[in-house]
Amino acid sequence: MSFDPNTLLRKHLINLKSYSSARDEYTGKEGVFLDANENPYGSAGVREAYNRYPDPYQQEVKQAVAKIKNIGAESIFLGNGSDEPIDLLIRAFCDPGKDKVITVPPTYGMYEVSAGINDVGIVKVPLNENFQLDVKGVISATGSDTKILFLCSPNNPTGNLIRKEDLFTLLHEFPNLVVIDEAYIDFAPDAGFLPHLHRFPNLVVLQTLSKAWGLAGVRLGMAFASPEIIVILNRIKPPYNIAAPTQSIVREALGNVLAKEKMVADILEQKNWLEDQLAALPIVQHIYPSDANFMLIRVPKPKETYQFLIDQKVIVRDRSNVMHCHGCLRITVGTRTENEALLKAMALVKEDSFVN
Repeated sequence: MSFDPNTLLRKHLINLKSYSSARDEYTGKEGVFLDANENPYGSAGVREAYNRYPDPYQQEVKQAVAKIKNIGAESIFLGNGSDEPIDLLIRAFCDPGKDKVITVPPTYGMYEVSAGINDVGIVKVPLNENFQLDVKGVISATGSDTKILFLCSPNNPTGNLIRKEDLFTLLHEFPNLVVIDEAYIDFAPDAGFLPHLHRFPNLVVLQTLSKAWGLAGVRLGMAFASPEIIVILNRIKPPYNIAAPTQSIVREALGNVLAKEKMVADILEQKNWLEDQLAALPIVQHIYPSDANFMLIRVPKPKETYQFLIDQKVIVRDRSNVMHCHGCLRITVGTRTENEALLKAMALVKEDSFVN
């Protein structure tokens, strides 16, 4: 497949000279550092010293990620959560007020938010009632101004994997960038699309350390793409977008893959148990198949049930206002104690509990 991201790039960015930081000009770790106007005495009031700017390209972290993901470091971009590469992709390849992105609702809301912030149009091609792609609909909606197709698999908020053959079809048929968001892929019985990255120069795969790795608080998202796309993202990102404490914590975490795999196994075990317990409750009308660390359930009165659970100090997400999700609550799988608290509260809900 022939694809050159530079032909898609916004014209004013083609010759953009990115900001050159002090750490771009000297990448060594030893010496007397008098080049970046840093405080030479350390950091005020904290145990660790953070007075030096972090590696702007996070080379050590990328090497660790590359080893785990079996992919070259030159194909990795690290961002402040996955939201940063989502925003950067739109800023790089979509002209405001002119171009559009395609989304397939119900799906992750930040694709639409980021497009809106950048004054980029949104073409919505809904999933069908089984939460699978309308492939013909996506192809019909594709035009010269639809620069990015955003897909989420496993999908949020529905939890299911998108059929792989449909994703392959769109990778072949969609002429511009295809972004497959795999934030929950570690919980799925599928390797995802990283093994196929080399086959599709128009493919960008998003993953995160927030879910399976339990690092939501450090905000580290990953974009995997051709080196040509990664160069573009590095050109337009802020110079020091990943903080030194984040890089340090992530390096430590990536050194313990077994701990991550143990947590994933425990979550999946709890998910299976929780599904069985929820299915026995009269209030639960349907549990949708899930390949993630959460599940979508349908109840008769979702908004009232949601508020009742809040009153019991059990917090879930009301997704009943989302397309095809009428009556649905999204429930994250917790620990056994947390799941038991949810079930105890749900058991108190009756169909006639709420006054209309």
